[in-house]
Amino acid sequence: MPQKIIIDADPGVDDIFTIFFALQSPELEVLGISAVFGNGGVQNTTYNAIRVVETAGIPDIPVAMGAERPLIIKPRFGGGAGVHGADGLGNAGDRLPQPKGKPVDRRAAQFIIDTVMAHPGEVYITPLGPLTNVALAALIEPRIVGKVKGISLMGGAAFSGGNITAVAEANIRNDPHAAHIVFSAGWPVTMAGWDVNAEFMLNQKYMDHLTALNNPASNFLREIYPCLRDALQLPEESIDLPDLLAVAYLVDPTLFTVERYPVYVETEGYAAGQTIADRRRRPRETPGYVFTDTDILMHVDAERLRKLYYERIAKYS
Repeated sequence: MPQKIIIDADPGVDDIFTIFFALQSPELEVLGISAVFGNGGVQNTTYNAIRVVETAGIPDIPVAMGAERPLIIKPRFGGGAGVHGADGLGNAGDRLPQPKGKPVDRRAAQFIIDTVMAHPGEVYITPLGPLTNVALAALIEPRIVGKVKGISLMGGAAFSGGNITAVAEANIRNDPHAAHIVFSAGWPVTMAGWDVNAEFMLNQKYMDHLTALNNPASNFLREIYPCLRDALQLPEESIDLPDLLAVAYLVDPTLFTVERYPVYVETEGYAAGQTIADRRRRPRETPGYVFTDTDILMHVDAERLRKLYYERIAKYS
């Protein structure tokens, strides 16, 4: 049976690469997409998700609009535009099909609650942006914590430096209080963060091969990725796709080496958003500091995943 998932995302170039992959993976059943602020305002990210499911030829997949700001801290808007374009589509939105549909009439947190409760014990939530929607769902209906099969999220930096501060990865830093709630809630958490991200890149040669497929998905990707490539300035004109790793883990866990560590999310000061992993694996009891066992993706078989990604995008026609 395919694994049921809810994709919680902030599309965003790498989110879009990931959603196209998920929609053509027979190992997964995408029950819906919940959109959150992050790589753009939530209005943009919601309608970007609608464009993707319509381009994929599956317009009936529900898309729910979610949180437009973090739970507590002042929102950090504008940072994603330099990487993903002002529209989240690499500034290519005018050249891409315009969305025809609309989001469902429930906000994302309620959509997550309803979907999980309708399939108790069967659903993985795969957050690819700030964790605000998922935290709100757990706050509104705490029973979902025991009903979710697991969380496979893109975010965090346990043993590497961060990408938004010296110690914090952007998704966690953009709403550290939400991340603290999600990591400490009690459901199983798998973290695809900066520890594994540097091992997976798509270089220009690969992208030329991928976009030569000339199908609706590859043509969409061809338009949006140059903005990301130019912003990152990686060797071989590469792009990284950290979001993909959180979903690929559910498609084929054997692609990854995983290590379990207790993790605590810092919420205050310069270190806000830091995912602190205790290498001792036996953290001392400290009031107010809850370390929760977390599966951390440490290594990926990049060549096998690149091949798998190409095969899935080639399915579009």
